[in-house]
Amino acid sequence: MSFFDIQSVFFTVLGYDLSYLEFFAVLFGLVAVALSAMANIWSWPIGIVNVVLSAFFYYQIQLYPDMFLMGFFFVTNMLGWWRWANPKPDEEDKKKELKVSFMARKQFLLLFFIGAIGTYVMGSLASRLHEWFPLLFNLPSAYPFVDSFILVMSVITTFLMVQKKVECWIIWILIDMVATGLYFIKGAMFFSIEYAVFTIIASFALWNWIREYRSYSKT
Repeated sequence: MSFFDIQSVFFTVLGYDLSYLEFFAVLFGLVAVALSAMANIWSWPIGIVNVVLSAFFYYQIQLYPDMFLMGFFFVTNMLGWWRWANPKPDEEDKKKELKVSFMARKQFLLLFFIGAIGTYVMGSLASRLHEWFPLLFNLPSAYPFVDSFILVMSVITTFLMVQKKVECWIIWILIDMVATGLYFIKGAMFFSIEYAVFTIIASFALWNWIREYRSYSKT
């Protein structure tokens, strides 16, 4: 069997067959998010490996919006890598990388409003994919609106992360909590555990980035 086939079992844990694809997608995802929490620039290239593996996994369990999201993440990981490494002179921290910063509260609330509209639109589209493109999507999208919420809000918060905005972690915490429940319901147990861990990491990251921001005034 192929490495990219979810039927290729790596090992079994408590009766759950864990595929090579799911295991390594989760592994690279955990490492990438942990590095992001520490504002480490290597989170971006490692994240690229994660999104490629995850795209193959999501397609096979009919989470099509998540699959499309991986294509977006591939591009933004490249952009984020470049952006963090090439800040403007007044944006540099002591490592010559992009500084952590806050955004205006009104902008933050506006993004949530846009996210709600985007979730409805994407959910409506995802629920019809199997009708419009039956050769590509032979099964209906599973939980299209919940999955679309993860997609839309992830797009929004990824742009905030590229700009190193502290608020990105508030949204990531919400996304990770929703994703933990979704993957548990779909039977993707290792992914569910991964996102539960992501929730903890995101909480730490929020605290750590705020601490980093406050350190600039001391300097």
